[in-house]
Amino acid sequence: MCEGGPVTTIDADWDKRVTAAWATFDDYAEAQGADFRAVIDALVAELPADNPVGPFERACAWDSTGHSDRAVPLYQEALARGLDGYRGRRAKIQLSSSLRNTGQPEEGVKLLTPELVAPSDELDDAVRATLALCLASLGREREGLALVLGALAAHLPRYQRSMANYARDLVEPEA
Repeated sequence: MCEGGPVTTIDADWDKRVTAAWATFDDYAEAQGADFRAVIDALVAELPADNPVGPFERACAWDSTGHSDRAVPLYQEALARGLDGYRGRRAKIQLSSSLRNTGQPEEGVKLLTPELVAPSDELDDAVRATLALCLASLGREREGLALVLGALAAHLPRYQRSMANYARDLVEPEA
């Protein structure tokens, strides 16, 4: 634990402790969701009240324990406070998923569509998978399948070009 008061910035020690807490998530039975959230809340309490990481981590804990409805406003708060970078992108993915789970897939599509052209990182496939789920919830399964096939194509040892073309054919009108 940090000594000497609240963490004023997100430092490596705090990040390690949050990562360690999340590594124990599967050790909690479903009925122990409140216990896990208490662990995250204790870590968040070390942050300044206006730090955007706090509501993000709390949202993740609510979401992971089956409460998308409680997570949505916390993700929104984190993003409104300026959460950006890797955690910001994660927040958009997770918020979109939670919006879909709470019957608002169109909001998820609006939030994630710009991420398709954001700088590429290891979350690209998660963006496409979550967007595909939102699209499917809106009855736009062909668009969702095209996104998933396009993401999958890059990981195949063969047939990348064929799968990418098939993905494109799902959504582009025939010439």
